[in-house]
Amino acid sequence: MSTPQQGSALDRLRGLGREVAKFGAVGGVGVLVNLGVFNLIRHTTDLQVVRASVIATVVAIVTNYIGFRYFTYRDRAHTGSSRELPLFAAFSVIGLVIENGVLYTATYGFGWDGPLATNVFKFIGIGTATVFRFWSYRTWVFKALPEAAPASTAAAARGGAGSGESSARAPEPAGK
Repeated sequence: MSTPQQGSALDRLRGLGREVAKFGAVGGVGVLVNLGVFNLIRHTTDLQVVRASVIATVVAIVTNYIGFRYFTYRDRAHTGSSRELPLFAAFSVIGLVIENGVLYTATYGFGWDGPLATNVFKFIGIGTATVFRFWSYRTWVFKALPEAAPASTAAAARGGAGSGESSARAPEPAGK
């Protein structure tokens, strides 16, 4: 879906549906990685709940970036490390704060720190942060490519094929 502003409302809705499905597939893998790493750390170390969660979230963020760049948003502009990675990292950190803020509040604010409770609130935090991440990634990080002008319109604008001139004419010398 490289041109989300084009087409009928139904076409745009279908494109958004495909984007949400791809985002969900990558996100689903990220959730499994996140919860798996979280529980592995919790059951094999003495780290506190939120610290274990932050580590698991960072591992999932790295996994998700690869999935988003090369699957979900592969048809979007590739702006590289100069723009895309810093924005992805910034929005991911905000998502990390949202996700782990929910867990922190449940654990330290309400005392809900049993194994089931921490997983439930970790999952709720992931869901809450996912809404923010979807919006921010598609709006700011993986921007849609600009619409390509139809060939006949572009040639006519150059004074080419539509005006009887060859579209492959040689450039004029710089001195004229």
